Amino acid sequence: MRPAAELNDHLAEVVGGPCDEALLLRALTHRSFSYENDGLPHNERLEFLGDAVLGLVVTDTLFTAHPDLPEGRLAKLRAAVVNSRALAEVARVLELGDYVRLGKGEEATGGRDKNSILADTMEAVIGCVYLSVGLPAATALVHHLLDPLMHRSASLGAALDWKTSLQEVAAQGDLGAPEYQVRSEGPDHDKTFTAEALVDGEVVGHGVGRNKKLAEQRAAESAWNTLTERAAKVVAVEPTATPGAGPA
Repeated sequence: MRPAAELNDHLAEVVGGPCDEALLLRALTHRSFSYENDGLPHNERLEFLGDAVLGLVVTDTLFTAHPDLPEGRLAKLRAAVVNSRALAEVARVLELGDYVRLGKGEEATGGRDKNSILADTMEAVIGCVYLSVGLPAATALVHHLLDPLMHRSASLGAALDWKTSLQEVAAQGDLGAPEYQVRSEGPDHDKTFTAEALVDGEVVGHGVGRNKKLAEQRAAESAWNTLTERAAKVVAVEPTATPGAGPA
């Protein structure tokens, strides 16, 4: 387990000031560690606060960035960003799992890479930054972590799901339904899944993830980008018809 001071140094670079050391340590303390150590304070209250801060920042950002979108579409965009899978992914970018204080049982079952634990800890860290440095700092952290995801989500189809979006693009090109081939490797507690997305019998996307669903989503994203780029090139080289012109 890495010392919390290392994470504090990184956070200070992002948000402009350090967190309270004791508060950050609490944000990194899972309830399983608390139960095994005489009921030390754990991170669930900070998680509750961080969830509210996260929701406010993301909602405000989407509301401002998309003035023409209806409430239902904004809600779907927010849901695509504020969910356990997305938060766990940004937590992995921070290597947050290396800092979490876990009980022996959670440690033994791969708790450092569980989506639920990573997502909850990420929210607790956001809550810690809010209390320690203020709302502007917490806002800066949320943007640092989630702006790329918010930008990508805005380009997705109505379901805000890469597999659904790939299906829509394939249908537009009359290419049939996408198919996925997935293989896994590694021990049961630390498997890595690799997926291939096939459209019209051709492998057009690859993805790797900690579970089958995530690997397929990443393969679908890769395939969606491939097909979208191909379509754009076709449009770019098509000759422009002269208005009113008939056949020669």
